[in-house]
Amino acid sequence: MLYISGARLVADKQVRIASTKIYGIGLQKAIQVRYRLGISGNIKIKELTKYQIDQIEQMIGQDHVVHWELKRGERADIERFISISCYRGIRHQDGSPLRGQRTHTNARTCRKQIRK
Repeated sequence: MLYISGARLVADKQVRIASTKIYGIGLQKAIQVRYRLGISGNIKIKELTKYQIDQIEQMIGQDHVVHWELKRGERADIERFISISCYRGIRHQDGSPLRGQRTHTNARTCRKQIRK
């Protein structure tokens, strides 16, 4: 088992697939990191050397916003919406859907909160 940026990576998967388990790294970013480091496309996590693992950690830490930093930024955005009392902020406060979804028959989880 290998941990990079707070995510547990499965040893039997390819590097590009396993890297997508890191919060904030999608398939394109995973391929880009692998390509820039010169790691083969078919290599698995368990076949990486310690040096390659350190390079991956370093590149992800420098070039990409991942894990807690990304979550902290998202939470700060939500707090800003709430503080300026815009439509999205009010919907966040209420726990209602934000993006125009129907609430008459759907959105049961937020309707439960209203009933209490």
